[in-house]
Amino acid sequence: MKIIDAQVHIWSQTVTPTSGLHRKVAKFTAEEVLAEMDEAGVDAALIHPPRGWDPDSNALAIEAVRNYPDRFAIMGNFALENPDDRKLIHGWRKQPGMMGLRWPLLLEEQQKWLYDGSLDWLWPAAEQEGLPLAMMGGLFLPKFREIAERHPGLKMILDHCGLNRHGRDAEAFVHLDELLALAQLPNVAVKATGAPHYSTEPYPFCNIHDGLHRIFDAFGPKRMFWGTDITRMPCSYRQCVTFFTEELPWLKGADLEDVMGRALCDWIGWDYASVRGRAW
Repeated sequence: MKIIDAQVHIWSQTVTPTSGLHRKVAKFTAEEVLAEMDEAGVDAALIHPPRGWDPDSNALAIEAVRNYPDRFAIMGNFALENPDDRKLIHGWRKQPGMMGLRWPLLLEEQQKWLYDGSLDWLWPAAEQEGLPLAMMGGLFLPKFREIAERHPGLKMILDHCGLNRHGRDAEAFVHLDELLALAQLPNVAVKATGAPHYSTEPYPFCNIHDGLHRIFDAFGPKRMFWGTDITRMPCSYRQCVTFFTEELPWLKGADLEDVMGRALCDWIGWDYASVRGRAW
């Protein structure tokens, strides 16, 4: 079984991360994340360039793919506020390792773009180019659903389990029913990244098992992708892995293989056979 992390960040700027609980370090290189991946038994990872604190992170991700083509792929981005950058979406996949697009839209001023028409061009353009698109949709589930319904050919991914980013324990699952209803749309998937962050309990985070099980039952193994966002996790990388591979009794066999990497590759068009495997 190959284990593929659906979200990691690397960066090189001297400013430290401005987002959430990410490690406050000036840089986090491809080589550093690879060392942690190797220790944890992770074969490959999908890089999400953190443009919010490193404007050059897209180029850094492409360099990582060139140096380690069997270990990395990318969900990239560009400056949505710059109309001149819109043309970049055409031929986006021609860049090394580029699988799709991702904008978290964490800030209130960025979320306004969803409602004022600023992004109305983006959804049909990504749909036409066949580019999967990931967002922190748990912050705006009704709008996320509206976009997915209007563009059924656009593969959309809910970041970080689609849960309430600002809550932990039961508060993280306050809109779970609304999230599960999105599973009715075949073009919507869930990235089960950052799950340990939602629990204040120690490993194995038993109080969020039921919620994760309900998400799995709704979306199924083909539309639920394990991952970490490791630079803000409250536990070790290896524990992020074993949380899913050893602690969830309902996740076994072919379903486990799908959730731990195969389904992600199928969804975004990453050649599973090209990912470096290891002897288990």
